[in-house]
Amino acid sequence: MLVFWKQNLVFLSVPKTGTTAYEKALAPLASMSVQDPPELKHSPLFRYNRFFRPMFEKVCGREPETLAVVREPISWLGSWYRYRRRPFLSGRPNSTENVSFDEFVNAYCRGDTPAFARVGSQATFLEPRPNGTCVTYLFQYENQPPLIDFLQERLNCTLDLARENVSPSMELELTAKTRAKLERKYSADFELWETAAAR
Repeated sequence: MLVFWKQNLVFLSVPKTGTTAYEKALAPLASMSVQDPPELKHSPLFRYNRFFRPMFEKVCGREPETLAVVREPISWLGSWYRYRRRPFLSGRPNSTENVSFDEFVNAYCRGDTPAFARVGSQATFLEPRPNGTCVTYLFQYENQPPLIDFLQERLNCTLDLARENVSPSMELELTAKTRAKLERKYSADFELWETAAAR
C-alpha cells in the first residue's frame, strides 16, 4: 500500500495485480510505503477502513481517495496457481505442484476450500464498507495505459516500470463446466472486473 498525502491518494495493493512494480517505482514519491508484513501491505478495503482511514481523518483532518487494480478472475487465479507451484512450496499444504489448474479452480469453488486454493476474492478485498468507504478509482490490470496516465498526471511524474514478482509462464486450461461454476460462484469478481473497464 502506498500513501501519497500531498496528492490525497492511497494505492491499495490487491495481490496478483502487478502492484509490486508500481510500488517499487513510486515508493520514493510516497509519504508512506507499507511493504511488510503482507497483511498490511495487502490491506483489503475493510482493514484500510478500520485502521488507516480513521488515522488520516482524525490526525490529518481529511480522507484520501483510493485507487486499486483488478485482474480478470481466471487470469488472477492462474497467477496464484503458478505462484504456488514454486519449488519453495513443495510438500506444503498450499502448494499446487500436484494438482491441475482445473482441479485448483474446482477446489477454489468448494465450500471447504483446501489450503492450496485459499486465495481470497478480489470482490471481497475491495467490498464497499457500510459507512460508504469504497474504491474511488478502479483500473483493469489488462489495460495499463489509463492507470499509468492517471498516476503520471496525479503524481506529476514519469513512470518507468520493470516487471516484478512475475509467476512462471505456463499453459492453463479450464473445462467449460469448471468455468461455468467459477462464473456462477464468483460472479461478483467478474462484475467488478467489468466495472473497472467502464470507469
